[in-house]
Amino acid sequence: MSSAKESVLSLQASRVVDLFSGGGGMSSGYYAHPAFELVGAADVEVGKPSTGHGAIGCNDTYAANLKVDPLAVDLSVISAEELAEQLGPAKVEDLEVLLACPPCTGFSRAISKNWAEDDPRNSLVARVADHVARMRPRIFMMENVPQLLNGNFRHHFAALRENLRGMGYKVHAASHALSRFGLPQQRERALVIAVAVDLPLYTLEDLWRGYEVKPEAVTVRRAIQHLPRVDAGETHPSDPNHTSTLLKGESLERIAAMPRDGGSWPDLLGNAETEKYLIPSMWKAVERGRLNSYCDVYGRMAWDKPAPTIKRECSHVGNGRYSHPEQDRQCTVRELGILQGFPDDYIFTGGSRKNLYRQIGDAVPPLISYQLAGLAQWMLTGEKPDLDQVVLPNTSLRASDFVATEAAQLTLV
Repeated sequence: MSSAKESVLSLQASRVVDLFSGGGGMSSGYYAHPAFELVGAADVEVGKPSTGHGAIGCNDTYAANLKVDPLAVDLSVISAEELAEQLGPAKVEDLEVLLACPPCTGFSRAISKNWAEDDPRNSLVARVADHVARMRPRIFMMENVPQLLNGNFRHHFAALRENLRGMGYKVHAASHALSRFGLPQQRERALVIAVAVDLPLYTLEDLWRGYEVKPEAVTVRRAIQHLPRVDAGETHPSDPNHTSTLLKGESLERIAAMPRDGGSWPDLLGNAETEKYLIPSMWKAVERGRLNSYCDVYGRMAWDKPAPTIKRECSHVGNGRYSHPEQDRQCTVRELGILQGFPDDYIFTGGSRKNLYRQIGDAVPPLISYQLAGLAQWMLTGEKPDLDQVVLPNTSLRASDFVATEAAQLTLV
């Protein structure tokens, strides 16, 4: 812990509790911020519904980095009173900040059944209101996919918002392209912020007003080009997390045939030597004229663009554009972690490499949560931080990446 952090903690830092804490993406921004202290977290650690509780192992990752042991409790079952008792009533009474980011899988438009079937996990969104009512935080924050606000099952958010307003909170909810705030990834997410009636309500747009990030700051090149080379299935000797899925045989040959720097499987069409690598689903996409909607699978990232959205099933090249721009392999756990806004020294732990990838895909980007911590401090103290004060160390974003917008420049003239 830094001396700056220690000095602030001695002056009664604001307490933070994180529900659905995962591998610590949302918490880590607050942990790194000198104005806050993590006092509790909870996650049931489900990898997939079929694998049961504890499978993904994210609580060990959380503890290894953030020095708090999350409660392994099912937030769909435990009551708000019982959770507060297990966390420690003295820690959560009149809490300063409550974070709660329920699973987004049931809302995501990437899963076809979500257009018609309301996933039972979606009810966790409205259930969060019970914990808000028990802990009465000064500030509440939630992150999820945009469909939380505008999808077929947005009534879950509507119920949460109604309950929050009924408790006297002011509520703001909007979707944001996170590359706008320096994340090297095409990731759009909904952010919900609720504050006690006596606090001002600010958003990330307010924090960034008058500034934007340089385009080169949000590229794959900036984020991961500095990492040492590894082969498919290899682990770098100096970093256990710089490890990727093993590819061999035709799977490896298919990736090797893809053009470097942004190539996709449609680039293999028209050549008998490369068409042999197309699988049946690719030929079906060709027959239906749906190349654009399916071209990301097995595709390479492009050096000078943001990464595609990193989803929870990002452990295989067949699940999306997760191949390295020039090396013939899946991007490593470390590379996807950095593209997801984690510090490059963050430790991902667990017995399954697939679950390490899931911990990353499920996470709120720490590069963003550190900005949210700065936003929370602003609302609690009335002192707006400068943008260089909300740059999370050891991530791809730098203070020198900020430039004044044209409107701001005109104002100064």
